[in-house]
Amino acid sequence: MANLSVTLSKVRKRIFEIIEQSKDGDKTSLVYDLAMLVVIIVSIIPLTFAHDHPVFHTIEVVTVTIFIIDYLLRWITADYKVGRRGWSFLIYPFTGWAIIDLLSILPGLSIMGKGFKIFRVTRMLRILRLFKLVRYSEKIQVFGKVLYKERGVLLGVLGISMFYVFLTALIMFNAEPHIDPQDGSVTFETFFDALYWATVTLTTVGYGDLTPVTDLGRFVSMLSSLFGVAIIALPSGIITASYLDELRAIKKEKEL
Repeated sequence: MANLSVTLSKVRKRIFEIIEQSKDGDKTSLVYDLAMLVVIIVSIIPLTFAHDHPVFHTIEVVTVTIFIIDYLLRWITADYKVGRRGWSFLIYPFTGWAIIDLLSILPGLSIMGKGFKIFRVTRMLRILRLFKLVRYSEKIQVFGKVLYKERGVLLGVLGISMFYVFLTALIMFNAEPHIDPQDGSVTFETFFDALYWATVTLTTVGYGDLTPVTDLGRFVSMLSSLFGVAIIALPSGIITASYLDELRAIKKEKEL
């Protein structure tokens, strides 16, 4: 009995090593990671078409089955991931990755049996499967660490941007006549239109569907475009510098 327990423990440990991101040249784990990447991408293919096709049903059944197996394997090896012994199996379903895995499975359960109709949600929920790619991409994980590391500065920039968008929208909404006196077309009918215009102008996109018709409005538009470049460039420089520092640290750690 003791030998069986030890054997099961070793098997679970090996399963955990395989399903986690490949490390130390583990070829089996690498193959598993690549296979899961392919499955995730294939599961998204039906969302790129407006109409259903019989083959999409097969894709959904196969990919959801694989996702369920992956979820169960991660659950039965949760003690190695969470590190709380027996409590790990109760804690794991409420962790971030487990919730993402479960939400990516639920939309497909409705096609596997009528008893799962209660879980039928919109096609949009399947897009959550793309977040599973983060688990298998070291570069995306590094980017996430950079965002978390610089969260204080980025939140400060976000606050400045939101204040500037609101201020510019308020000025534009009160400066424009709302109806173009030349052709009678509506310009900034609601304050939300002004917020929308201020946001796309701040990001230097400027779709052109809403444009000021007064001289004051055009002047505000020019200032908004100039300040928009400066505000958008600030977090870009911070993220780039921090990302490069993180990559150098990882490279140095690997060399050591």
